[in-house]
Amino acid sequence: MQISDRIDSVKGIGDKTRALFEKLNVNTVGQLLTYYPRDYETFSGPAPVASLQEGSIGVVEASVSRISETRAGGRMHIITCVATDPSGSIALTWFNQPYLKKQLSMGYRYIFRGKITRKGNQLRMEQPKFYKREEYARLQNVLQPVYPLTKGLTNNMVSKSMKQALSLAGELPEYIPSAIRREYGVLKRKNTLEEIHFPKSRETMLEARKSLVFEEFFLFSVFLRELAGSKETKNSEFVFRNVPECDALIENLPYELTGDQKKVWEEIKKDLASGGVMARLVQGDVGSGKTILAMLALLLTVKNGCQGCLMVPTEVLAKQHFDSAKKLLEPFGVRITLLVGSMTAKEKREVYAKMQAQETDVIIGTHALIQEKAEYARLGLVITDEQHRFGVKQREKLAGKGFEPHILVMSATPIPRTLAMMLYGDMDISVIKELPAERLPIKNCVVGTGYRETAYKFMEKQIAEGHQVYIICAMVEESETSDLENVTDYTERLKERFGSSVCVEALHGKMKAEEKNTIMERFASGEIQILVSTTVVEVGVNVPNATVMMIENAERFGLAQLHQLRGRVGRGSAQSYCIIMSGNGDEATMERLGILNKSNDGFFIASEDLRLRGPGDLFGIRQSGDMTFKIGDIYQDADCLKEANEAANRLSMDARKQIMDDLYQNGANDIFLFLDAYSTI
Repeated sequence: MQISDRIDSVKGIGDKTRALFEKLNVNTVGQLLTYYPRDYETFSGPAPVASLQEGSIGVVEASVSRISETRAGGRMHIITCVATDPSGSIALTWFNQPYLKKQLSMGYRYIFRGKITRKGNQLRMEQPKFYKREEYARLQNVLQPVYPLTKGLTNNMVSKSMKQALSLAGELPEYIPSAIRREYGVLKRKNTLEEIHFPKSRETMLEARKSLVFEEFFLFSVFLRELAGSKETKNSEFVFRNVPECDALIENLPYELTGDQKKVWEEIKKDLASGGVMARLVQGDVGSGKTILAMLALLLTVKNGCQGCLMVPTEVLAKQHFDSAKKLLEPFGVRITLLVGSMTAKEKREVYAKMQAQETDVIIGTHALIQEKAEYARLGLVITDEQHRFGVKQREKLAGKGFEPHILVMSATPIPRTLAMMLYGDMDISVIKELPAERLPIKNCVVGTGYRETAYKFMEKQIAEGHQVYIICAMVEESETSDLENVTDYTERLKERFGSSVCVEALHGKMKAEEKNTIMERFASGEIQILVSTTVVEVGVNVPNATVMMIENAERFGLAQLHQLRGRVGRGSAQSYCIIMSGNGDEATMERLGILNKSNDGFFIASEDLRLRGPGDLFGIRQSGDMTFKIGDIYQDADCLKEANEAANRLSMDARKQIMDDLYQNGANDIFLFLDAYSTI
């Protein structure tokens, strides 16, 4: 079996299962092998019923009694029983599993495992898994992989498919030179994949993960050096002189640019006039004023006879930038067009015609800007906003729409400069740290779950004053293996808590794009008062009226991402607040979260995150909006990133080229096994 083979070449994967995997962008054997667990389960020993805690995952060994079967709504089968041990009893419930009535034996002792809830004085377990004692004993002290799933795909299905693929895959190609592999203790790829999916112990899993992270960072660093090297000698036919319209725009602003904004604007102007192709990253904290620099660069481009485009990750954000651009640039005679995926075919054709005839100057949109039919007459500048959401491939594709246009990428992700220089080796870096003077600092508090009702009352007060609220949950739906708050259940609870006078809606990544856009537009217009969401709002819209951000299970996020989420509020003239709620009140967690209490400076927070993060919590804390590698984490694995970067730096140009040639010879699928960052950075 080859890693480029389709996923249905794995025994047990038919058309239906293949379609489910494809929803997760797992199309080949290679992509399956690198579909890493998001966590591991450990099966602890049974505890007395009386000691079980509501909200936790409990394990009990108890005898079954009073098994019954009922139906609800004509279709749903409900199996219930009571399980008892010497300390007490617990009610067990299963939905739509009528066959269990025959599998459970009255009076027999089983080990039950599931999430604990309480109704009145009665402890309950819904949809628990149950085992015979000898079955459970085999699971204890073994790390069981837990995979990201989609509806219809079970963890067991992924696990079985993974075992099949690993057993049939031969030796995998090795790309790291053997000398570097020995120096840094990097294991063979086949071994690392076996251990990351089905580890013999926590120690062997950690060793495998370290090898995978090193290889991912190393290949990425090699790629960046090749990319930077290929651009070093590129000249640009677009040499832009300064124009009076840019000075006029700055003078007409209702505020003065900060010192950092002025400095970065000078750097951009110098690049655009240099005769070389600009490739610059502008890092600016949330609310630091990156957008006005983009508008100035677009104005300079247009007044030098060229077109410019601005690509953003969401349609709602594109429309907001479109409105801003019209307000700022149309007075200077700039023709601005919106291009997004939801437009009709006719509307798109009309935009394409304008672009090709240079009857429009600035095109603002989403991925529609890089579609095959999107052709430009004279594209001189490409800007991507929140650029970590766009891959190198996408940036290159957009740049390919012109004759070596200048590239400006903008990010609110506050990555410490030492890491940024490694991650953006193909770009010059500018930083905006100052915030505009008129911005009110966000007031923060770090609290435990006991504060929740007080928080709700505070929200009611803010809503009564005409403001809006974000609430962030770590998960979309309830999971049998996790007690984290989830968007689906939380939204229903809030609707019941606040009543019909407050509009509460949900937003998460599993929704269709059109549905997400509709929800965000309704929130931006003020129709929705409370938006319960996953981190998809991290790169969201500008809603100046939103004044409260509450983040549940804050301990599950990195500090830099929490800061990004907090940046959704504080965008208007009213005082804004961030409630950081931890479901884990231990001292180390509260100390880490307390950094957000002390500072609103994203770069300081990112540096502290880097200092505090260790190798202990491998999968619990992810910077999901930052530089999303498949397994590496730029904060947690910062030391490994530095080592991999140093190793790549030591390679000769010929050695780097040989690695890239080997990758290409093994096929595109293999290139992206460890370089998933291609499509996300």
